[in-house]
Amino acid sequence: MDSYLKTQILIVSCVNIGQFIDGYSVGWSAPIIPKLQDPEQTPLPELITELQVSWIGSLLYVGAIVGPYIPSYLSNIVGRKPCLFLGGLLNLTAIILIVTTRNVAMVYAIRIISGLGMGMVTVSNLVYVGEIASTNIRGILLTSTSIIGILGTLAAYSIGPFVSYAATGYIALVINLIHVVGILFIPESPVYYAIKGKQTEAKETLRFLGRVDDLDNVFESVWGTNPDEGHSWKAWIKIFTVKANRWSLFITLSLCTLQQLSGVAAVLFFATTIFQTAGSSIRPDLATIIIGVTRLVASLIAPTVVERAGRRILLLVSTAFCALSLSILGTFFYLSRVKSPVVAEIGWLPLMALIMYFFSYEIGFGTMPSALVGEMFRGNARSTGSAVAMTTAWLIGFGVATGFGSMVRVFGGDVTFWMFAFSCIVAFVFTLKFVPETKGKTLNEIQEILGSQ
Repeated sequence: MDSYLKTQILIVSCVNIGQFIDGYSVGWSAPIIPKLQDPEQTPLPELITELQVSWIGSLLYVGAIVGPYIPSYLSNIVGRKPCLFLGGLLNLTAIILIVTTRNVAMVYAIRIISGLGMGMVTVSNLVYVGEIASTNIRGILLTSTSIIGILGTLAAYSIGPFVSYAATGYIALVINLIHVVGILFIPESPVYYAIKGKQTEAKETLRFLGRVDDLDNVFESVWGTNPDEGHSWKAWIKIFTVKANRWSLFITLSLCTLQQLSGVAAVLFFATTIFQTAGSSIRPDLATIIIGVTRLVASLIAPTVVERAGRRILLLVSTAFCALSLSILGTFFYLSRVKSPVVAEIGWLPLMALIMYFFSYEIGFGTMPSALVGEMFRGNARSTGSAVAMTTAWLIGFGVATGFGSMVRVFGGDVTFWMFAFSCIVAFVFTLKFVPETKGKTLNEIQEILGSQ
């Protein structure tokens, strides 16, 4: 392997430790809530109520919706690297609160601060990785951020049930310290230097990355950018007035919205019940581990084929099979609702459909939208555009997850899953009609394609 590619992979590995912590934060509440309801394990003076349980789950999203706008504002002022560092410090603060928890208000603070850190780190990672990676491995490195996040969630699922409340914090503390220290040694993004008109620094960074031939492309990608407007209202106006940015926002926002409307958050929440409905004797904590392993194995497929098959084909295959698996789930619940005698013979079907769904989702629909967010926007609008797309997705995901119980009560499980399947069908058609192939293209070439649509 080229030594420069090894350098890029090493840098992204360091950055992705933050993504691991984000995934860990997402999965942390699942094994922790039972501990807070157990008088022998809780660090709190009183056991938490059902209302407090719902707040512990949802407050992460509150922070995550706000978090991306911090790098959106700061990344063009102080740089991408300081934003990565600040996100790491926010995660570190939340982890210290885990270790020192004394009351439920501190648990609420953990979730909000973790959400802020998650929002900052996720958007900063996508922007930074998209800007430092060589064209031939950019897709692989961008999809790796999603994979490492899934690995972090799986770690929380796998470790959390078997260690103490405080130990879940100490484990994360060690990992996050490595991340924060590592960020100090990575280079600043060459695109940030180009925005600031610092040609010498941009050239030196590109030389370090083995991309010195891309100097002209990097400067062309931010051509016409005022170095001081990235944090002003003008940056927001450019999202809507520059045609390439407008198309980037339309494509990424639509994909991220449809991704959440496919019900992934709700399906994750409902996974244990699906296992029980299938007649499985697997314990709920082991069921979540199986789901986590399925997601991880499937997500590992995406980077191996993304630079061969391309983004569009992975999205098309993934959304098609997601629609099929969710339709099967809906059909099973319909047969169960009408008390069909065949249900007793196909108790295995929900489990099969659920595994098929997560496998299909992670090979494309779960990873490609975030990868496209990291490579579609112009340099001066990348942070702002990424923030809008990601926060909208999280807001919709929050709404779908919290409204899932009501949907099942009002429409029934069958109609609910068919609605999720329909969102996947819409995503398939949308990809076919609007999503351009970005495989093997420089960031500047992607802008030219979007500007000509």
